Amino acid sequence: MSAHRVVALLNPPQPPFELACAAEVFGTVPPGTPARYEFRICAEHPGPLPTTAGFRMLVDAGLTAVAEADTVVVPGWQPPATPAPPAVVESIRAAHRRGARIVAICTGAFVLARAGLLDGRRATTHWRHTDELAAAFPRVELDRDVLYVDHGDVATSAGSGAGIDLCLHLVRADHGAAYAARIARNMVLPPHREGSQRQYADQPVPARPDESLAPLLEWATSRLDAPLPLDRLAERAGLSSRSLARRFTEQLGTSPGKWLLRQRLDAARVMLEQTDLPVETIATRVGLTSAVNLRRRFRAYLGTTPGAYRRTFGQP
Repeated sequence: MSAHRVVALLNPPQPPFELACAAEVFGTVPPGTPARYEFRICAEHPGPLPTTAGFRMLVDAGLTAVAEADTVVVPGWQPPATPAPPAVVESIRAAHRRGARIVAICTGAFVLARAGLLDGRRATTHWRHTDELAAAFPRVELDRDVLYVDHGDVATSAGSGAGIDLCLHLVRADHGAAYAARIARNMVLPPHREGSQRQYADQPVPARPDESLAPLLEWATSRLDAPLPLDRLAERAGLSSRSLARRFTEQLGTSPGKWLLRQRLDAARVMLEQTDLPVETIATRVGLTSAVNLRRRFRAYLGTTPGAYRRTFGQP
């Protein structure tokens, strides 16, 4: 199987962190696994390219790289309202027409909007620039709260760190949850973050160390096969059910029930990929009680069945 070609399209001054998000996910091969992606960078004008951090990086490829890409990533754009050069816009449009996936990290969404790829579609960007994007491109259906939006052919992420969330999501879509988890583990990151960017935009008062949910989350994920109703989680955390639900919303941007269901379904995905256990057994091991329940939840979550997922991502 040939590697999936990912090309990051840069523009001066290039935000280095947004580029690093894509480079770390698509350009690093987890130990003991074959390379699934081929990552490179390009720009309209190859050569030394300034960054927003004050240093220059050497770009050796021009826009011909975009014409050869399976996925094109625009990793940020500064200043956001700066018009993209016509040649850049046309290269993105041409790549999309021939079937390449076009991805924007953070303010890269402005370039996709200028190319017309977001007209009449949901999209997101950094919360500081949502009003600016909405005013400049009124045909874009702006979602201000999510970490990313993926339409399959076009995807956008919220602020810089959400670019990692989006890239890991795309890896899961391409190669399954287990492979994405290996990359995330190599980066010392969770494979999936819950919640929206609103929790960061509103700048809530940080939780005190003794208010962290981390010990409870670790305890719960090691017991997915057991019943874990809200009152049991609250008892473990030493809180009332109402206080625990509020803390989940504040720290994770979701409810305990939704968080727990996500963990169970992600655990089921890994078992479907890496074992030949029957679906009924997997459902029991992840706490979803029956194959019928797992199939129903799986279809609602992923739009497919456990069997179809295993046929696509299962290891021989």
